[in-house]
Amino acid sequence: MYDWFPLVFFPFKIIVLGTGMFFAIKWHHDKAKQEKAKKDNEANAS
Repeated sequence: MYDWFPLVFFPFKIIVLGTGMFFAIKWHHDKAKQEKAKKDNEANAS
């Protein structure tokens, strides 16, 4: 009988890790954009 575990586990693992990496990159990108906007606002205010 064929083992179904690798067919189910590996695609699931790739989807979960891929989603996690996407949101980690997005979070850091948004954080950097926020920091830049804050710096620009402080520079314009003074």
